[in-house]
Amino acid sequence: MMGNQWVFGLHLVLLSMFLVSTKYTCLGAQNSTRSCHERERFALLKFKQSVIDDFEILSSWVGIDCCSWKGVRCDGATGRVTGLHLRGNHGNHAYEEVYYLEGDKVNTYLAELRHLQHLDLSENNFYGSQIPKFIGSFKQLSYLNLSHSLFSGIIPHHIGNLSNLKVLDLGSNDITSNDMAWVSCLSSLEHLDLSKVDLSQANNVDMAFYMIPSLTYLSFQFCELTNVDLGLRLNSSKILPNIEHLDLSSNSFEGQLPHFFQNMTSLTFLDLSGYNLSLAWNSVNLLNMIPSLSELHLSGCGLHNAPFSPTYLNSSAHSKIQYLDLSNNSIEGRFPSELMNTTSLKVLDLSLNSLKSSIPVMPNLLKLDVSFNMFEHIELVGIWRQCHLKELSLSYNYFGGEMIGPSSNTSECSHYVLEVLESIGNGFNGSIPESVRKLNNLRVLSLQSNSFTGSIPKALERLRSLEELDLYDNELTGPVPTFLGNLTKLRLSYNQFSGSIPESLGRLTGLTRLNLQSNLLTGPIPVAVGQLTKLVELDVSENSLEGVVMEAHFANLSMLLSLDTSSNHKLIFNVSHEWIPPFQLRNVQLSSCKILNGFPHWLQNQRKLECLELSNASLYGLLPTWLRNMSMIYSLDLSNNKLTGSLINLSFNKYAVFLYLQDNLFNGSIPRSMCRRTSLVILDVSSNRLSGNIPDCVENLQHMSLLILSSNGFSGVLPSSFGNIDSLEWLKLNDNNFNGQLPQDLGNLRDLKLLDLGNNRFSGIIPNWIGKKLSALEILRLHKNNFTGGIPHSLCKCSNLHILDIAHNNLSGSIPHCFGELNGMKGINYFNRHTESTHMFDVLQVIKGMELQYTTTKRLVVNMDLSSNKLTGEIPPELTALAILMGLNLSHNHLSGIIPNSIGNMKALNSLDFSDNQLTGMIPSSMADLNFLSWMNLSHNNLSGRIPTGKQLQTLNDPSIYAGNRDLCGAPLPNNCSNHENPPATTSKNKCKKANGPRNVWFYLDITCGFATGFWGIIGVLAFKKQWRRKLFMIAELTMDKVYVMVAVKISKIKRGIEA
Repeated sequence: MMGNQWVFGLHLVLLSMFLVSTKYTCLGAQNSTRSCHERERFALLKFKQSVIDDFEILSSWVGIDCCSWKGVRCDGATGRVTGLHLRGNHGNHAYEEVYYLEGDKVNTYLAELRHLQHLDLSENNFYGSQIPKFIGSFKQLSYLNLSHSLFSGIIPHHIGNLSNLKVLDLGSNDITSNDMAWVSCLSSLEHLDLSKVDLSQANNVDMAFYMIPSLTYLSFQFCELTNVDLGLRLNSSKILPNIEHLDLSSNSFEGQLPHFFQNMTSLTFLDLSGYNLSLAWNSVNLLNMIPSLSELHLSGCGLHNAPFSPTYLNSSAHSKIQYLDLSNNSIEGRFPSELMNTTSLKVLDLSLNSLKSSIPVMPNLLKLDVSFNMFEHIELVGIWRQCHLKELSLSYNYFGGEMIGPSSNTSECSHYVLEVLESIGNGFNGSIPESVRKLNNLRVLSLQSNSFTGSIPKALERLRSLEELDLYDNELTGPVPTFLGNLTKLRLSYNQFSGSIPESLGRLTGLTRLNLQSNLLTGPIPVAVGQLTKLVELDVSENSLEGVVMEAHFANLSMLLSLDTSSNHKLIFNVSHEWIPPFQLRNVQLSSCKILNGFPHWLQNQRKLECLELSNASLYGLLPTWLRNMSMIYSLDLSNNKLTGSLINLSFNKYAVFLYLQDNLFNGSIPRSMCRRTSLVILDVSSNRLSGNIPDCVENLQHMSLLILSSNGFSGVLPSSFGNIDSLEWLKLNDNNFNGQLPQDLGNLRDLKLLDLGNNRFSGIIPNWIGKKLSALEILRLHKNNFTGGIPHSLCKCSNLHILDIAHNNLSGSIPHCFGELNGMKGINYFNRHTESTHMFDVLQVIKGMELQYTTTKRLVVNMDLSSNKLTGEIPPELTALAILMGLNLSHNHLSGIIPNSIGNMKALNSLDFSDNQLTGMIPSSMADLNFLSWMNLSHNNLSGRIPTGKQLQTLNDPSIYAGNRDLCGAPLPNNCSNHENPPATTSKNKCKKANGPRNVWFYLDITCGFATGFWGIIGVLAFKKQWRRKLFMIAELTMDKVYVMVAVKISKIKRGIEA
């Protein structure tokens, strides 16, 4: 009996387990009941094959049961695919994880998913493909999101077939519509977002306002709409009665507001930013029309000229307004104090106006933004009067002076609730006030881009609620303090903090970002930093840190995404080849540190690496083969090392943007695989040992802006395909062995600003199309080639040109007179020059007789070098109109004629070389007016006359700069001039003396000249002619002897006569 009971009980247990498991299977997890249908699984696999999945979003799409795949949702009972959740993330915030799918279209096999209810393909990249028409066949679809996915073309009207659709988001694509009538069929739609869809040519836009009564959310932001698109039918009482959120911002509306607002009784959010209300006579009734509003955006609406007054906010009917945005309206003068009576107001944005008066206390206001106004004193903002504010932004008002605390006559608050204070770029100096301790609820304090000095006050260190402290770009000194509290972000970059990094930072367990860049820090990086388990960003670059960085420094940094220790020249990285880091970095910058053991092997485990900078890091040898697999890197800098071998092992990423390989020992040719990096913007392989021809496929690099191949051994003719890179702005091919003529296709590079072909073997004439087509040129360097013929006058059309170097060629003919029209050398286009961050790229120029390398200052250099050619004719006087020209070199030509007298107008001249020509005449006296002239060479010409003196010329006292001009005289040459200038006459108070003065002067001058001529004409010759002097003395002696004999004989005769 007992046995039967035991068996019966066992049966009950098994039956219960079966029923429970059956119930769980039927009612539990949806994706576990039945596996998906084979046709749908096949369709999903085809979709997977049609996209590029670098981020392995679809890595789980293997096996039979597609309902278990990531992003796939199935019906629990039927096993049909009902949802595809494949949203990507383009990473709009710093260090946010980036992932997305890529494809040239949405695969048509997805049409097999006939039971889809939810489709999200937003934030992926479908590169200009059209929205597929088959989406209109998903009859059960209730959610469709294709936003931010690079779709283009016309919105297919087939979407109107989706009668069950509740959410439609097509925003932020490059799409348009010619007829919006299809929206009238979406009778269940609640959410419609068409932001940034071009509706300028669309008909029936107004149907979105009155044909979808279920709509609660509508966004037409940046749709290029006008008042016409709102239509006349919009006065109907049927207009969007249930709408709660309406965004019409950034369109081209102006004038009268549409009357349909008065029917939107449920509206709580309205954005009319960019609506020109200056002519809207009914704008004063805006808030009366919509009493339900709680958030209103009127940014950039021209309210300073509008009949809109804050007085209309006083009515109790508007008591629901909590958020009011009046930014960018040029509101001047006094604060609109009428807003004080709007007691419901919690958030007020008055940024980007011209306010300058005192801000009153608004007891209920929680957030106030008055940045970018014209307040001159911080007291006007009233930090110490605003007792109830939680967030205050007063950035970019130039207060100047010290950030003073509460004054004695200010009614201080007994308690402050301020949590966020932003005071960026306010021009504060002096120390950070100790009174900041009163703000004991501060969570975020940003004082960046001021001029604060001194050390961080102790009061600031003890704010226990402080989570984010930003003191970036000040002049603070002293040690990095020991912080207490709950800091999560600490930014002290670009100051003058000194000493070592404190070990105590390792106790800030909540720290996510530590930025100490560009200070005066010394000593080692403390190992305690490795205990910051939540650290995401570590930046200690541009200091003087030293010591050894080991594995222990990163022991627990599992969340680290960015590491920057660059420009610490004494810092040594010494980790083993076997080390596997605990993190997955996206940004690694170790430039100008010393890395031991060659190329860092631990990098091969960093699969999400996007930016790798190892410049000047003592790397050597071949590139590792595993570098090819680092497919996520978009910026790679391996410059200034001793890396060898070919470029074949470079990481391949067709979306790579920056590639810096200069100053290494790479050899071989440029691999054709380089042409597959179609997103490259900057490629620099200069100063290597590369050789061979440039591959024709360079035309595939359609986004290239800077291409630098200089100082290698490249040869052959330039491929004409260079001319197809429309975006090219910098082309540096100097110091190679290129030959042949310049391909005419280079004339297609309309945006080219720099063309450097110097030190090659190019031949033929300088083509006319350089001036006619490359009108944006700022730097043209054809130095040391084999160009022949004349200088084309078309170069004068390059009005932005500020460096012209065509020296060391075989050019002939005259210098074009129209060079005087080069506005870039006259200062007219000085401020229009390019400002791209090209500071790391150099330009070679011969100035002051030396070849100088300009990098950061090349934008300021203005130079013309036409030397070492066969130019003839005179120096055009028009050149002297080039007022900001710093260097002018016309040496080693066959120029004749005089130096233009107006050369003194070239006030900026610093270096002048006219040597080795056939110039004649006198040196113009106006050259004494060249106050900046520090180097000059006029040697080996046929110049004559006195060398001018005075001012800057007095410092140029090297005789060699005038050598080879036989008829020049005066200092610093040893030969004096014979025709001195006449000294000025002496004046006298007496009229007779004034009249006779010049005669007396001439009288004495004649005597002096006669004496000087007679005396020095004889004595001077005898002083320099030794042979003449000897003969003269011999003659003198003979003459004296004869005279003596004659006198003696005469005296003797007289004596005899007397005696007789």
